[in-house]
Amino acid sequence: MHTLTLQAVEAVTHDVNRYVFDKPADLTYTPGQAIDLALDREGWRDDGHPFTPTSLPQEGNLEFTIKTYPEHDGMTKRLATLKPGDTVLADEPWGAIQDEGKGWFIAGGAGVTPFIAILRERLEKNGTLDGCELIFSNKTEDDIIHRKMFEDMPGLTTYFTVSHQSDTDLPKGMIDKELLARRIEPGQGKCYVCGPDAMLDDISAALLEIGVPEDDIITEEFD
Repeated sequence: MHTLTLQAVEAVTHDVNRYVFDKPADLTYTPGQAIDLALDREGWRDDGHPFTPTSLPQEGNLEFTIKTYPEHDGMTKRLATLKPGDTVLADEPWGAIQDEGKGWFIAGGAGVTPFIAILRERLEKNGTLDGCELIFSNKTEDDIIHRKMFEDMPGLTTYFTVSHQSDTDLPKGMIDKELLARRIEPGQGKCYVCGPDAMLDDISAALLEIGVPEDDIITEEFD
């Protein structure tokens, strides 16, 4: 178990914050992995929830990009009340998603967070994200996490879609088989999928139906 001290908090979108903690020297992780965090408060220390570092392992601080759900009286609502100097508890990293090569990164909402460090690291190593595409679904344009950052990443193709907004120039609707069939070339790269469990099932099934080999589908549940 590690104790992390909060250094700074800043808003990313209307309901997403970037939390910057100090990084213990003995905490190592692979981009894409999750770390269970628990509040260092009475009654909450055993209530860990998974969040994905959006910083790179070699960076001096540990950064998380976390969506707040104020309607739930839970972890993210309380995280949003933290001030610099407050502490949280962190378990050892875990998770199945990591960089296995170029391809399509398919995310819904906060499910994009494991891809932030993966794409940043790939860009740092290669200088470009040629051959990579982010397919990212949100309710509205205002919900898109780090839109400009993704759009500015050299070589990365971005395809944003929204499901609950009519006054937008972005494509409308959920990520479905028809969309995937238009964007993906089976056998030409990996398909990374992250989002709620139901989304993983639907998209994995759709990818198989359009001819993506099962070994090319890499998934991680992220509520």
